[in-house]
Amino acid sequence: MSNFSEWFHNILEEAEIIDTRYPIKGMHVWQPQGFKIRKYALKLLRELLDDDHEEVLFPLLIPEDELAKEAIHVKGFEEEVYWITHGGLTPLNKKLALRPTSETAMYPIFKLWVRSHSDLPLKFYQVVNTFRYETKHTRPLIRVREITTFKEAHTIHVDSQGAQDQVQDAIEIYRSFFDQVGIPYIVTRRPDWDKFPGADYTMAFDTLLPDGKTLQIGTVHNLGQTFARTFDITYETAEGEHQHVYQTCYGLSDRVIASIIGIHGDSSGLILPPSVAPYQVVIVPVLFKKGAQEVIEFCSQLHDKLKKNGIRVHFDDRDLRAGKKYYEWEMRGVPLRLEIGPRDIENKKMMTLRRDTMEKESCDYQDETIINDINEILTDITQNLKNKAWQKFNENIRPAKSLEQAKELMQNRGIISFNWCGGETCGKEIEEFVQVDILGLHQESSDEKCINCGAPSKTIALLAKTY
Repeated sequence: MSNFSEWFHNILEEAEIIDTRYPIKGMHVWQPQGFKIRKYALKLLRELLDDDHEEVLFPLLIPEDELAKEAIHVKGFEEEVYWITHGGLTPLNKKLALRPTSETAMYPIFKLWVRSHSDLPLKFYQVVNTFRYETKHTRPLIRVREITTFKEAHTIHVDSQGAQDQVQDAIEIYRSFFDQVGIPYIVTRRPDWDKFPGADYTMAFDTLLPDGKTLQIGTVHNLGQTFARTFDITYETAEGEHQHVYQTCYGLSDRVIASIIGIHGDSSGLILPPSVAPYQVVIVPVLFKKGAQEVIEFCSQLHDKLKKNGIRVHFDDRDLRAGKKYYEWEMRGVPLRLEIGPRDIENKKMMTLRRDTMEKESCDYQDETIINDINEILTDITQNLKNKAWQKFNENIRPAKSLEQAKELMQNRGIISFNWCGGETCGKEIEEFVQVDILGLHQESSDEKCINCGAPSKTIALLAKTY
């Protein structure tokens, strides 16, 4: 893909994912096809979270005094907040913020909900829209002013160990989610200067788009007792004392959809994993004057059979040339196409085309096994997309032994691994020299020296050009 940015914008329009013509910069309209991808992605996520989280829904507006309570947190968002100053024509006594994130909206209520140690842990999540006045160049689904698909989870624990364990649980939830949609990722601990405002530390998931730039697709924050002390969220211990709770939060956004589109797509358009595809199978009849009605009836019955068995299927019986239909469904990324003509029915065959490989194959058609046969193909498509994405991702992680080598390697973008002492001053010097960001700390290292200052290395860290 020679020009990923152009391809990405074009496919969002051609495949009717979103309409970017809404008259406010950085805000867009979800079209039916895009909304279905979003819906099925959220379905996967809800299934993972509903195992031990409760879904809630908090208001959009946050009073100014509540937002201002946590000084470090609000400072991190102060340039991004949208403010409401009037109700109709009447000036408000207290400004209201459109939520940039929900800690300061939810935690005053958590103070009222938390009572005893026996109530904990509590785990909540919500899927909402958030607003941030993005001052950089906006990009659809990647850098926006209204995040329309913001899944945020918030948990409450009796001690530090509970919060640390929850961070690991959240990471595993996200690993499972990204694996289901075939998105490769690397998990790092963000440098202290790049952590979530008010967090003890931040863990982040990053993937790599075809232009060689990384995209942060998920974050997990250990909040410690920072917000608990600010909002006085306490619980009664078994001994009758009152202690501040420990908290975590973790979130995903529209960027998940952007990564699914960008990582799997090709020059012909989308390639969607079956788990999130609006249609997993499309049936295209191959019609001739003779036997046309028989083909239509056969395809209609097959459609009903697949649908009844939980496969998202579409029967394209429009009066259009087959080639035009093929082009459209390939561009829209439907995982599996079935082509059926009169001779196929006679021979108990069907022609299949897998969107991931673009390979056509004549397959046997048996009523008794057709559901299992198609589900097996869809499962193989999912695994193949995942394998191909991970292979390309891993090929673009390269080690650097010096700053000069890191800078040279970064000309081809991708992710650079290097040894680092962990010092903030040293880290910022590395970022300035290579002219890219330190993603974070990837794994411990004690046998090498820092590529910048020469001190003993404490960690293998990662550099990348980021969105």
